[in-house]
Amino acid sequence: MTEKQSFARGAFILSVSAFITRMIGFANSIILARLLGAEGIGLLMMAHPLVPIVITLTSLGLPVAISKLVAEAEARGERQKVKRILIVSLAVTVAVSIVLTVLSFLGADWIASWLLTDRRAYYAMLAITPIAPLVAVSSVLRGYFRGRQNMKPLAVSDVIEQIVRIALIAALVQMLLPLGVEYAAAGAMISTVIGEGAGLLYLMFMFELHKKRRGLHLNLSPRLKQEKQTLVELLQIGLPTTGQGFISSIYRAFQPVIVMKSLALAGIGTVIATKQFGMLAGYAFPLLVFPSFVMHSLSTALLPAVSEARSKRNGMEIQQRVDQAMRIALLIGAPCTVILFIWAVPLTTVVYRSPEAGHFLKMLAPIFFLQYFEPPLHAVLLGLGRVSAAMWNFMISTAFKAAAVFILGSRLGMDGVVWGINFGVFLITALNLLSVSKSIGFSADVRHAVKVAIGLCVMALVGQSVYVYLLKAELAPLWIVVGTIGAAIVVYIMSLLATQAIQRKDVQHIPLLKKLVS
Repeated sequence: MTEKQSFARGAFILSVSAFITRMIGFANSIILARLLGAEGIGLLMMAHPLVPIVITLTSLGLPVAISKLVAEAEARGERQKVKRILIVSLAVTVAVSIVLTVLSFLGADWIASWLLTDRRAYYAMLAITPIAPLVAVSSVLRGYFRGRQNMKPLAVSDVIEQIVRIALIAALVQMLLPLGVEYAAAGAMISTVIGEGAGLLYLMFMFELHKKRRGLHLNLSPRLKQEKQTLVELLQIGLPTTGQGFISSIYRAFQPVIVMKSLALAGIGTVIATKQFGMLAGYAFPLLVFPSFVMHSLSTALLPAVSEARSKRNGMEIQQRVDQAMRIALLIGAPCTVILFIWAVPLTTVVYRSPEAGHFLKMLAPIFFLQYFEPPLHAVLLGLGRVSAAMWNFMISTAFKAAAVFILGSRLGMDGVVWGINFGVFLITALNLLSVSKSIGFSADVRHAVKVAIGLCVMALVGQSVYVYLLKAELAPLWIVVGTIGAAIVVYIMSLLATQAIQRKDVQHIPLLKKLVS
C-alpha cells in the first residue's frame, strides 16, 4: 500500500474522487426523482436533515482533530501517541454513536408526528438510525489516514460508498414501492446506510494492512493520565469544529424562513417568492458550488501538511503550502467565475430550462470567486492551531450574513437577498485571510495574478466569438454551451502554459499530468 503522498498528489487524488462521487451523486438524484416522484422525494427530504446532525454529533469534529494531531505526532516520531489518539477517538465516537442510535430510534416517532408535516417520514428516519456507529468508526479511520497524508483509502472508500449506494437504490426502492411510497423512501435511506458500511469495510481492510506494515497494535495498557490528556487535546480542536457544524446546520435550516419573511416584507407574493427562492437555491447555487469540490479536496490535504510543518517549526514550508494552495485556488476559481458570469443565462437555460435563474447566477458569481479561497484559508487556520479563530470567524460572518439577507431582502426583494449572501461570502473570506495574516503573514504574487488575468481575457474573447459562431451555425443549445465552454477552457490552459503561469514543478507530483509534461 502506498503510504504518505505529497500535498499536490494527495489533493489531486481527492479531487478526482470527489468529481466521480459528484457525478454518481447527480445520477443518483435523477434515479430517485424518477422512481419516488415528488411525494417520495418530499418524505426523503424531511428525514434527510437528520443525517448531517447525526454525523456532526457522532464525529464531534474529531476527524479534523485526529488529522492534525496524527500529522504532528508522526512528524515527531511519537508512535505511542498515535495509538492513544486512535484508541481514545474510537472509544468516544463509538460511545456517542450508541447513545445517538438509541435516542434516534426512540425519538423517531415523536419527531415524525410532532415536528414534521408528514408522519410517513417516520420510516425513512427509522431506516437511517444505524448509520451512527458506522460513521463513528469511519470518521476515526478517515482522520487517521488524513493525518498520515495517505489520501488513496479516503478516495477509494468514497467511490465504493457511492457505487454501492446507487446500485442498491433502484433495487430497494422498486421492491418496496408496492408497499407504499413511505417504504420506498425508507429503502433509499437503507441504501445510504449500506453504502456507508461498504466504504467502512474498505477503510478497515486498508487499516489492517497498514497496521501489519507498520507494526501498529492498539492493545495499549491503560494510562489514564496520558489518555485524559489526549482526550483534552482532541476535544480542544473537535468541539469548536462541532460548534461550527451546528451553526451551519441551524442557518441552513432557517435560511428559507429568513428569505421568505424578508420577501414578504418587500411585498412579494408567496408564489413568486417561492419560485424565486427555488431558482436561487435549486438552480444557481448548485452551479456555483459544483467546482468547489476541488477546493475542499485541497483543504483536506492542506490541513495535515500545515500541521506537520508547524510541528517541525518549518515556517518556510508552511508559507510554501499556503502559497501553493492560493495559486491552485486562483487558477481554478478564476475561470469558473468567468464561465458562470458570462454564460450564466445559457447555462441555466440548458441545465434547468430556467433563463430567469441566470440573473441570480450572474449576480453571485463575481463575489463567490472569493469562496474558492475560503476552504484553504480555513484549513490553514486549523493546521496552525487557530481553531477558535476559525470558529469565531464563521459565527460572526454567519450572523452578519443572516442580518444582511433579511434587511436587504426586505428592501430590495430577491436581489437584496443575493447581495446579503455576497456580503457573507466576502466577510468570511476576509476574516480568515486576516487571521492567517496575523499568524504567519501573507503575500501575493502580482505577476502570477497578471498572467491569470491575461488568460481570462483571452478566454472570454475567444469564448464569446465561438458562442456567436455556434449560434449562427444553429446548433442545439446544449452543444453550443458545451462547445463554447470547452473552447474557452482549452484557450485558458494554453494561455497559462504560454505565460508560464503553470510550470513543470507545479505538476511534477501529480499522476498523468507528470507524464504529459515530461
